[in-house]
Amino acid sequence: MGALLALGMSLLVAIGVLTSPWLVDLVAPGFDGAKRDLVVQLVRILFPGIGLLVLSAWCLGILNTHRRFFLSYAAPVLWNGAIIAALVWGGGDPRDQIAIWAAWGAVAGSFLQFAVQVPTVLRVAPELTHRHAGIGTEVREVFRRAVPAVVSRGVGQVSAYVDTLLASLLGTGAVADLTFGQTIYLLPVSLFGMSVSAAELPALSREAGNAAPDHAALRARIDAGLRQIAFFVIPSAAAMLVLGQVIAATLLQTGEFGADDARHVWAVIGGSALGLLAATQGRLYNSAFYALGDTRTPLRFAVVRVSLTIVLGALAALYGPGLLGIDARWGTACLTTTSGGAAWIEYALLKRALTDRVGATGLPLAETGRLWLLALIAAGAGWLVASRVSGGPVLTGAFTIGTFGTLYLAGAAAIKIPQAQQLLGVFRR
Repeated sequence: MGALLALGMSLLVAIGVLTSPWLVDLVAPGFDGAKRDLVVQLVRILFPGIGLLVLSAWCLGILNTHRRFFLSYAAPVLWNGAIIAALVWGGGDPRDQIAIWAAWGAVAGSFLQFAVQVPTVLRVAPELTHRHAGIGTEVREVFRRAVPAVVSRGVGQVSAYVDTLLASLLGTGAVADLTFGQTIYLLPVSLFGMSVSAAELPALSREAGNAAPDHAALRARIDAGLRQIAFFVIPSAAAMLVLGQVIAATLLQTGEFGADDARHVWAVIGGSALGLLAATQGRLYNSAFYALGDTRTPLRFAVVRVSLTIVLGALAALYGPGLLGIDARWGTACLTTTSGGAAWIEYALLKRALTDRVGATGLPLAETGRLWLLALIAAGAGWLVASRVSGGPVLTGAFTIGTFGTLYLAGAAAIKIPQAQQLLGVFRR
């Protein structure tokens, strides 16, 4: 499988390098002259790095299967480090040349991210060889299941592209608001949604393969993952809803980015927060379907979500501000709010379909209610601190977010939520 992946990526990289001018014209038709030439050069440099990142993801899959998680998720530090080193090395050059240095740094970082994992991969899976053994039944089955999974991820990228396109119609600053907001929103998605789902996939696969007819062990594993996600994601959503302006100001308010920009980003991440729990727990349900060998069901529901996001987002973003009598720039919040609603619809479809397969899963309403109550109380306390602290955005953010996190963790430990007690045990050690 690794040999086929390497061969396929080599072909795609070669095609990408050769067709870069046409790809740039397709994605950014407004670029011309020196700007277009620079972008074409950058795309040609970056394509080999993308191929290496795919091979790095192959290593990640093998290591996850053997319950080795740290190396794969720490390896991207090398990617970032290589880019920083390249920028420092070429920092005195003209701006265009600095961009080229950064691109070469990304390629070097991609190689390092792949290379650092290879020794451990060969150690945990010594049966791997560099030879292509032909396309057997197992490989055909991988391709059969992989195509729907890849497409379901791809439709999400289409949605992101359409969101950016719509934001470009909402006036000056809207695209930047959306970009900054999505960057903040993706942090809890990556840390708590994707990480837990990826870590649980091998265990879910084992439980699905060895499950008793009632699938009790599989359901218990799913509920444990849902509980882990909820403990971290619910406070993240509460903080984004109540303290979003403080978070945006702490991370971004400098230079030309002012308090008004922070409020617009708060609106973006506040809309995203409404669907954050559904989006992250939905990823775990996707992993459960993958463990059962079903990649088509998540694809169908992903298409439903993306279709709703595009249609409702376009209507709300383009016409909502006018109906409310507010500036069109606030339409970015309409985009993320409708996206959050679509995420809950996808979550409900996934949960119902999985219930039909393995039985009922999910956390009791009282359990999630306690977490929401704790998170909102802690966020309210953080808001009071923010309104009293007189200082710059960073100082205000440090006191506000510190208060919020401390109160939430202490409250969760006081009512004996296991995840909080485990965290406190780690801190004590």
